[in-house]
Amino acid sequence: MQSPLIKKLIDAFTCLPGVGPKSAQRMAYHLLERNREGGEHLSESLLKAMQGVKHCQRCRDFTENEQCSICLSQARDSSLLCIVESPADVYAIESTGGYKGKYFILMGHLSPLDGIGPSDLGLDILKSLVEQEQPTEIILATNSTVEGEATAHFIAEMFKHQPVSLSRIASGVPLGGELEYLDGGTLMHSFSGRLPYKL
Repeated sequence: MQSPLIKKLIDAFTCLPGVGPKSAQRMAYHLLERNREGGEHLSESLLKAMQGVKHCQRCRDFTENEQCSICLSQARDSSLLCIVESPADVYAIESTGGYKGKYFILMGHLSPLDGIGPSDLGLDILKSLVEQEQPTEIILATNSTVEGEATAHFIAEMFKHQPVSLSRIASGVPLGGELEYLDGGTLMHSFSGRLPYKL
């Protein structure tokens, strides 16, 4: 019979995505048996983050300040605005080192079945931001899912009469990928998004 404190700890771990009761139990027992110091550090860091991290007033990324470091940076190209679904997407793009513009984070995608509409994604904030900063290009970098494509299409419709260039990130054959192993949808995306071959 588990003690109430251990059960509460295991239940707490199950709030994480992909962590079921068995995985949560392993984590809890690992900390209790082998790494109590790590557990204390985890709880302290978690508490500080939950209390101190908020959303950037401009792009909605996570930050401890009013605006994040990317939005405040004078080195970033404010003529480029990349729209993504989550802060994790920003991290993924930044890790490539190839993009030097700014971002706007939707914190999700359109999903009528889940009750997520335009106002839930801050599209009114996005519209005001575009009117104020007047970027020359908006890059639609939502995921290549049905919801992500629908969200990209909705945003493109919002700005189709604005003096701004709209682009969509390419999707298709991954670097090092072999055609015979790709699914039909991915292969069709790669054909429809094909570019001129440069010698």
